[in-house]
Amino acid sequence: MMSDFIVSARKYRPITFDSVVGQESITSTLKNAIKIGQLAQSYLFCGPRGIGKTTCARIFAKEINQFNNDIDDFSFNIFELDAASNNSVDDIRNLTDQVRIPPQIGKYKVYIIDEVHMLSQSAFNAFLKTLEEPPKHAKFILATTEKHKIIPTILSRCQIFDFKRVGIEDIVAHLDFVAKSEGINVEQEALHLIAQKSDGAVRDSLSLFDRLIAVSDKSLTYKSVITHLNILDYDYYFKVIDLSLINDVYDSLNVFNEILANGFDAHHFINGLADHLRNLLVSKDESTIKLLDKGMDLQNRYLQQSQKCELDFLLNALELCNECDIQYQLTHNQRLLVELTLVRICSINFHVEKKKSKSFVVTVNDRKREVSVEKTDKISQEKISIDSNVEIRPNIKINLDSKESSLISINSSLTDNQEIVQEKETNSNIRKTNLSSITLLQEWNGLISFFRDKGKSNLSIALDGYDPKLIEPNIIEISLSNAAQREIILEEKYDILEYLRNKLENDMVEIKTNIVEGEKSNIPYTNKDKFNKMLEENPQLENLRIKLGLDPDY
Repeated sequence: MMSDFIVSARKYRPITFDSVVGQESITSTLKNAIKIGQLAQSYLFCGPRGIGKTTCARIFAKEINQFNNDIDDFSFNIFELDAASNNSVDDIRNLTDQVRIPPQIGKYKVYIIDEVHMLSQSAFNAFLKTLEEPPKHAKFILATTEKHKIIPTILSRCQIFDFKRVGIEDIVAHLDFVAKSEGINVEQEALHLIAQKSDGAVRDSLSLFDRLIAVSDKSLTYKSVITHLNILDYDYYFKVIDLSLINDVYDSLNVFNEILANGFDAHHFINGLADHLRNLLVSKDESTIKLLDKGMDLQNRYLQQSQKCELDFLLNALELCNECDIQYQLTHNQRLLVELTLVRICSINFHVEKKKSKSFVVTVNDRKREVSVEKTDKISQEKISIDSNVEIRPNIKINLDSKESSLISINSSLTDNQEIVQEKETNSNIRKTNLSSITLLQEWNGLISFFRDKGKSNLSIALDGYDPKLIEPNIIEISLSNAAQREIILEEKYDILEYLRNKLENDMVEIKTNIVEGEKSNIPYTNKDKFNKMLEENPQLENLRIKLGLDPDY
């Protein structure tokens, strides 16, 4: 004979505010309002499904009536209306007619209207007056999952309570209480999976719980949950990351093939891998590990694996997963896309393990030389032995004098007792023709014409203001009238140097700018200067400017 089964969502439905799961801020507010007698005429409970809106409404209706006897039937005081199926003007009129009748027992008649956003516009309008000024014995509690669909005139007449999604730990604790009450053996990791799958809804978690118990014979294990809920095992993600850290492409592809063989979607896998990488990222610091919402055993696994992962690896892998997620629906060969992503993730650390070239500037016998050092993980900088009269400053580069320019390389296979310093002569193709002031002036006019022909008139004007000076064998000083001209020169410095080095046949040429103080160049620079210059030659231009309404600044 079959027993009368009651689903857990009904059997363990809270009957007091203290037993409501995960809504402490709202329940404490309602309890205090009842205690001090500060009750509003209408309330709006809004939030996702299955988080306790109707449950709190029923508890609130019972509490405000303050029954002193053992009456369990409050049907004379509590009226529930489903607005999804009773959303017409006539339904609301019937409700408003009933509101005028006082309760037979108790102090208040409470009207709970569920899914109130389903009311029609006309029904909302018919409900406005009653909602704002109901009889003293009437209280309204409106519940909805879509607050944005309710008209503002209704919202302004209600005290609004926003219910939040219930946290995973709260759901796990409630499921554990139900399991113990039913005499069911459960694994905590199994309860965490159910809580995550329910997406913050207690009712959904209890429904999943009932479904899984029906096939597990009074026990609930992690393996049975991932099997019946079609959840990809965390072990796959931990395995993929471990293989990626050692650049094992082939085993990673085999793991992915096993996942597909078990019936899981490739898109589901890549999104799960991104979530796994995010969990590793927040596990890098103990202050953020609480963001995992996982059991303690799983948190420890994340913590251990995160210590093996460099931050750059996690960020690059996350970026690759994000790219794959975006491109997944656009590609025809989706499996190949995911496999390429796995190959790229496995290759992130491959380049880090290769030898890296480091540059140093050393001073050997009062001569500065650039040093190239090949360094691997097995050879540290401290193991490179150089004579005591050599000064090393890493990551600094300088221009070497043409007569002393040379390159020193230190072999990466140096040991503590070996020193190999090889000096290489600088490339002989570098042009070093001696400069003279006469040659420079001859090519300077060509430089000015070159930029003028390219339409860079401001640059050509700046170059034509003063004659250049050769202040050192390879350094040319350009005199300028103001800082604006200096900015123009600096912006075009590369092109200027390229022209001069080719014409002068000297690759060592450099330029230096100098603003001439106390002097004003006669060369017109701005548009206004040009206009004034033209005005000196032809004063009639001023009358033309006024007649046409022109501004010389533009």
